[in-house]
Amino acid sequence: MIYAVFDTNVLVSALITHNAESSTVLIVKAIAENRIIPIYNKEILMEYIEVLHREKFNIAETDISLLINLILQTGVSSRRIACDEKFSDPDDAVFYEIALSKKNAYLITGNVKHYPRVPIVVTPAEMLQILQEKQTL
Repeated sequence: MIYAVFDTNVLVSALITHNAESSTVLIVKAIAENRIIPIYNKEILMEYIEVLHREKFNIAETDISLLINLILQTGVSSRRIACDEKFSDPDDAVFYEIALSKKNAYLITGNVKHYPRVPIVVTPAEMLQILQEKQTL
């Protein structure tokens, strides 16, 4: 089982794209397939809800509810693990610190430059590769 924190930009991208085979869509599908277990906390959930409801994205309420419920039903709530890293946007720290709460967990983001470039911080495409490698073992 793979544990991962989803940066909000990945979820937004998955919900607004028209490409059903995009890496962000496939990564979200991996949650429903029980291949990835989301890790979250209250701060992350609140950001998901706030950002996904932004008018500019025009995401249907039913899609938002389905995604949030999927994360709540299949994911695990965790506590932040404080770190000494500096973030250009302090709001990004929670995603990284929650990823640190589970051994061998990942942070999936479309903005790797916002985080320390360490092996746990991956793009959706990199996460698909990791899933594929684990499937062939």
